Amino acid sequence: MRGHDEPIVLGIETSCDETGVGIVRGHTLLANTIASSMDEHARFGGVVPEVASRAHLEAMTPTVESALAAAGLRFSDIDAVAVTAGPGLAGALLVGVAAAKAYALGLGVPLYGVNHLAAHVAVDQLEHGPLPKPSIALLVSGGHSSLLLVPDVAHDVISLGSTVDDAAGEAFDKVARVLGLPFPGGPHIDRAAREGSGAAVTFPRGKYDDGTLDFSFSGLKTAVARWVEAREAAGEPVPVADVAASFQEAVVDVLTRKALQACARYDVKDLLIGGGVAANSRLRALAQERCDAAGVRLRVPRPGLCTDNGAMVAALGADLVSAGVTPSTLEIPADSSLPITVVNV
Repeated sequence: MRGHDEPIVLGIETSCDETGVGIVRGHTLLANTIASSMDEHARFGGVVPEVASRAHLEAMTPTVESALAAAGLRFSDIDAVAVTAGPGLAGALLVGVAAAKAYALGLGVPLYGVNHLAAHVAVDQLEHGPLPKPSIALLVSGGHSSLLLVPDVAHDVISLGSTVDDAAGEAFDKVARVLGLPFPGGPHIDRAAREGSGAAVTFPRGKYDDGTLDFSFSGLKTAVARWVEAREAAGEPVPVADVAASFQEAVVDVLTRKALQACARYDVKDLLIGGGVAANSRLRALAQERCDAAGVRLRVPRPGLCTDNGAMVAALGADLVSAGVTPSTLEIPADSSLPITVVNV
């Protein structure tokens, strides 16, 4: 390391539609710069992979330069480069991985290809300090709904359960479309739900009592669509706020129930929630309520660290450097289906 005790790591995240570049010194956040192509996807009602890849290409260099400026650093201060190697959109990942290889080679520093989901766990350390060992992590986003046992985020992440169909964030997007709300659906449903009642409509809770730690949101999404269609067919107005609140309540009820079941089953007293849906206000509130009742300590990063960002990649990279993990080679692939049990490649 270049004249300091903790590694300064540049992190690059391009798994979906946001070009994220973060810089950390150990567990201290120095910069977190994001260039989003969300507006370009909104008119399509979802992320278009080719559009995302092109946007990453255009945004990469200025976003890296902006992050360095925000941190008050030069390229020569960087000790290592970390990049999301998967999972994610193949073309989008390729842009980030290629850029990270170039920066690492040009700077003569180690390269670490990391798992996007493990990075969502590691980022909480930038706000709340080192993770308790072990922890349970609930990761909820547009592409993933997963429960993990995390003995050590730099070495060992164990899958306990995942979605068998739609992820929670995906269900938010689809229900928002049914309700005529903009893309991405999560923030708009959260906002609309504040004016409605979560008890107005009883929607199904998939896999609620099945004894597993898996999730299912496809049936819930379909139930909301059928309920709205029935109202419209009868010529009755759709109470958007009540439907949004009731749908949201069904999702967060299942998520928090399964997360606390995992804590009890594995006798773990620390729960971390990460991923884009972790920014949802009702999820945060219900999780806190249920954790308090169960004697479980809850950790949730601030919303800006929940959505995809470069800081989370840098944070996991710093953990790998500090743990003495062997760096990646310049031959690392972009793996769109990288399993959560593989922390780095």
